[in-house]
Amino acid sequence: MIGRSQYKNRVELLQGTLDMLILRTLQWGPSHGYGIVQTLRTSSGDALQVETGSLYPALHRLERQGWVSSEWKLTESNQRAKFYRITATGKKQLAADLGRWQQMVDVIGSIMHGDPEADKA
Repeated sequence: MIGRSQYKNRVELLQGTLDMLILRTLQWGPSHGYGIVQTLRTSSGDALQVETGSLYPALHRLERQGWVSSEWKLTESNQRAKFYRITATGKKQLAADLGRWQQMVDVIGSIMHGDPEADKA
């Protein structure tokens, strides 16, 4: 059994955030699922650990929306894997998502760092 303390540094993703993170990761170049998971994990200092049960449904959803494309290729270890690539439509979607994300961060930040006494005046 895994204790709660093991998860204390993990970050729970808001709905839709995983799609944005996958698109951002694919901006750095095509990758297979395991590569995407590893990039997210290492880029976040191990705070984000995306499970395959979340990753692959998200990749399939992004592919259906036309935001990523895929093709079967061989990995560096000579294994067959599906590689995903961000499309032009995906790049536009990512830009829109980043704008909304920044707006949300700004709004939440102003609430969390605001002075409640000043707000009452």
